[in-house]
Amino acid sequence: MFDLKVINSVLSELEEARGIPRASIIEAIEAALATAYKKEYGKKGQIIRTSFDLSTGETNFFQVKIVVDESRVIFEDEETPESEVDEAVVSADERVVYNPEHHILLEDARKIKKDAQIDEEIIFPIESKGEYGRIAAQTAKQVIMQKIREAEKTSVVSEFGKREGEIVNGTVQRIERGNIFVDMGRATGLLAYEEQIPSERFSQGERVRAYLYRVEESPRGVFLRLSRSHPKFLEKLFEAEAPELASGAIVIKAIAREAGYRSKIAAQAVDTHIDPIGALVGQRGVRVSTVMSELRGEKIDIIEWSAEPKKFIEEALSPAKVLDIKINEEEKAASVIVAEDQQSLAIGKGGQNVRLAAKLTGWKIDIQSARGEELATAEVPAPEEN
Repeated sequence: MFDLKVINSVLSELEEARGIPRASIIEAIEAALATAYKKEYGKKGQIIRTSFDLSTGETNFFQVKIVVDESRVIFEDEETPESEVDEAVVSADERVVYNPEHHILLEDARKIKKDAQIDEEIIFPIESKGEYGRIAAQTAKQVIMQKIREAEKTSVVSEFGKREGEIVNGTVQRIERGNIFVDMGRATGLLAYEEQIPSERFSQGERVRAYLYRVEESPRGVFLRLSRSHPKFLEKLFEAEAPELASGAIVIKAIAREAGYRSKIAAQAVDTHIDPIGALVGQRGVRVSTVMSELRGEKIDIIEWSAEPKKFIEEALSPAKVLDIKINEEEKAASVIVAEDQQSLAIGKGGQNVRLAAKLTGWKIDIQSARGEELATAEVPAPEEN
């Protein structure tokens, strides 16, 4: 019935190229054969199963019947609506509509198997049929394709699920309404417009690196949610450049980012012999320059994290120098006094510096002049969803 060489060749190709286990394909073939048999020769309510031996090509068909207790069944001649005849076994405190093609009474089951129990399956070999009609064959094909898709989806989710939270590489497949679809080999990555770096442009076929922040299953397949604007993308880029960060000798405590423009990173040394800022900047700035190049020139301020709010806020406002800081612990708000020549640096272009400082520290920051005039205020933004 089957060309075993062809089947083995197909199974090997699916296993190697698409990561679908051989057992899953055999299971799909068995399900398809059972479906085709039932479509062509089955009776109402029958449960048909198949076993397929890949080494010999032998196919065996079985009918499965569920063991029921006679005291809990309703027979068809008790004027039960026909729509209920095919119902599967229900809970023990409910009566079951008896269908001889679907059920077997406990008394009869124990003639076949002495220790048969309620709800157990009793298996009966049935004659194998050699020919199937066009509709049955088409149904079998659909079952196989569905099973293969399900197995491939499971395989892809398993593979990329392990890589969630990492930087991945792919090729731009197509661009639709600003969204970039990235070919990741066995799955498609989606770099949504809002997850891209502003003013950044990609063309079809171009290589792209991005942060994989979520693996999504949908009826259309598996989608890998990618981001180049995510703060974690910045952290992972530094991990690739700074062995001290990858090893855990230093840690990044907080990141505030306005993708494509400017970011602030607060780092802390676990090993007191290491300078966290120097480790991330690198000799002659080579490490931070490499990251900035990947981010299309995004400016990056690296500061040392501090558990003391005053010191942390002061560092977060760099390169500006502050004269004094007054903090309100209850409201988690800080009033920062700066000299006249430091005002533009503290506030930044369009308020960017103070805005990023507030985001980095988690404190509301008011910038004031030495004369007490309020110059700018930055609230702490709501947490991002990703």
